[in-house]
Amino acid sequence: MWDKKKPDTPQAAVPEPKNLLANKESTDAMRPLDAITNRETGWLGSSLHVKGDIIGSEDLMIDGSVEGLIQLEERKLTVGTTAKVTADITARDVVVYGYVKGNVRAKGRIEIKKDGSVIGNLTTAQIMIEDGADFKGSIEIDRSADKDADKDVSSRAVAAGAGPKSI
Repeated sequence: MWDKKKPDTPQAAVPEPKNLLANKESTDAMRPLDAITNRETGWLGSSLHVKGDIIGSEDLMIDGSVEGLIQLEERKLTVGTTAKVTADITARDVVVYGYVKGNVRAKGRIEIKKDGSVIGNLTTAQIMIEDGADFKGSIEIDRSADKDADKDVSSRAVAAGAGPKSI
């Protein structure tokens, strides 16, 4: 009766019940405000194929294939390593790890990573093309987006009382 052998397989530990709300609040308190407000990111998995337009107001990560138009005016588009995108793209920032065929317009920055490939015309304020990336097309540097951003920052600073003062 007392000689029973213990099972060879380890027993799964019973997890302690946790107060998820308390943990969420303490974790959020350590993050910068920008990270808390900008957590919305959509994701198209590698097995998904979209034919049509994608228009949104959240960041988007694409690992599948897209044919059509992508408009994320003030958000970031990331084209993953397994992605194949045949679309004209408009976004704040675009990072390409996979394949893009189409014109790309970004108010902020376009990055083509080492194994990324872009065939199309680029219009942006900042561009970065890593060694090993493929690119065929033209690049137009559009500084008007940068100037608009600088005006917004300086007008906010003046409105907040950070502007020049006379004594």
